[in-house]
Amino acid sequence: MSFTRNLVALTLAATAFTSVAQAKELVVYSSRQDHLIKPVFDMYTEKTGVEINFITDREAPLMARLRAEGANTPADMFMTVDAGNLWQAEEQGLFRAVDSATIKENIPAHLRSSNDMWTGLSLRARTIAYSTERVNPEELSTYEALADDSWKGRVCLRTSKKVYNQSLVATMLESIGEEKTTEVIQGWLANLATPVFSDDTALLKAIDAGQCDVGIVNSYYFGRLHKAEPDVKVKLFWPNQEDRGVHVNISGAGVTKHAKQPEEAIKLLEWMTTEEAQRVFADVNMEFPANASLEPSAEVATWGDFKADNVNIEVAGRRQPEAIMLMDRLGWN
Repeated sequence: MSFTRNLVALTLAATAFTSVAQAKELVVYSSRQDHLIKPVFDMYTEKTGVEINFITDREAPLMARLRAEGANTPADMFMTVDAGNLWQAEEQGLFRAVDSATIKENIPAHLRSSNDMWTGLSLRARTIAYSTERVNPEELSTYEALADDSWKGRVCLRTSKKVYNQSLVATMLESIGEEKTTEVIQGWLANLATPVFSDDTALLKAIDAGQCDVGIVNSYYFGRLHKAEPDVKVKLFWPNQEDRGVHVNISGAGVTKHAKQPEEAIKLLEWMTTEEAQRVFADVNMEFPANASLEPSAEVATWGDFKADNVNIEVAGRRQPEAIMLMDRLGWN
């Protein structure tokens, strides 16, 4: 009898130890680069003892992997950039709902899934960059104004294949309608100084080199370039301050549908919306905190204040198919 009791006790102890050990590790699939998320995860591990095993890849392969793995996935969380990608992951049934008072208190509603499937964690502005040598900022006003004849042969654009431009056009469709959006894109394309670029950094360097005078970029690309090349002859301009405001997008995350450690994953997600984590999460990539109570870093603050478009960011996903079709039809490569 004594042997049996001891065996049962040892079995229960081993089971408890295994449960604790399992709870001490979370698996995150992330399309954000390692150096952008590791500082945040390291801080959480130091704070809680929970180890975070993260796997990075592009968003499409990671979503395909989650679909293929189904209930067998090891992933507890999926993290990616752009609300369009988060919305697609939600539509594919990859997230579980997280009804968290902490997240709702920290992150504005227009930066979260209306179904509580994901939340924004950092904010970036897709705004106008201009040459400080050839452009007087008083010439600038709105995204739409770059379609005017005065900008003919002076505009640079990034490829329409990148989700950042797809989300910009999707929100334009929501805000100014299809007819006006069509006119604007036609004007942008007519005003191109060069073929479209594959990335925002190349576009910024083209402005600096004199290939074009203005372009549309994500704000943190400017921050990276300016940090590497402080004398770059380019600045940011915040458009549409008299109407809807600057187009903003997010990086964000949600707890996976088949998370093995859902409660622990929720704790991590909640913590990433707090001041402690937000400061690191935003600053490491020169982004803006998604937590509205926080100011940007001193470096980012030098770019100036702006009014942001507060359209629900879900629009970037919901109207993305329309945006892609429109861009293709108009010949935006």
